[in-house]
Amino acid sequence: MKQLRGTPLKRFLRTLPPPPTPVDLVVVCQSVAYPVNVGSIFRIADALGVTRVVLAGITPTPPHPTISKVGRDKDRDVAWEYVERPEEALARLRDEGYWLAALEITAESEPYYAVDYPDRVALVVGNEDHGVTRASLALCNRAIYVPMYGKGKSLNVHISLGVVGYHLLHRGEREREHRDTQR
Repeated sequence: MKQLRGTPLKRFLRTLPPPPTPVDLVVVCQSVAYPVNVGSIFRIADALGVTRVVLAGITPTPPHPTISKVGRDKDRDVAWEYVERPEEALARLRDEGYWLAALEITAESEPYYAVDYPDRVALVVGNEDHGVTRASLALCNRAIYVPMYGKGKSLNVHISLGVVGYHLLHRGEREREHRDTQR
């Protein structure tokens, strides 16, 4: 077995089908403080085909050497905007028809895989230490979480985003497979 690199890798990626369950996805970074995490979020956003990334609060913005390096310059490919107050961005996204889901553990949170998602979703990730603020949570339709089965209590924000984002793209796949096996 040999890794694909360069032109063979590009050819392989061109043969992949589109996501089984397309979704209009926006990522909102509410005061994600560390440039390494922001760079990783841009790289994941590109991989998911995210419509745009909204950077808010104290979240560092491009151009930034660490964001560009960690994100492999995806901050140049993924549409993004900065807003000072995340609540303004969330209210605008809601007005645009997005369903808002905070990746946050609250008393009412549900596991990400147990939620029925619409076709337009904005995922809100919060500060590494303090999470999503109460003001932002109040604007969200739902809070969701990635279950932790080890001793750790949470994942890094970009890892949680990747888990939930790929679930959104493939959520209909298991249902179709199940229906096909029932025939």
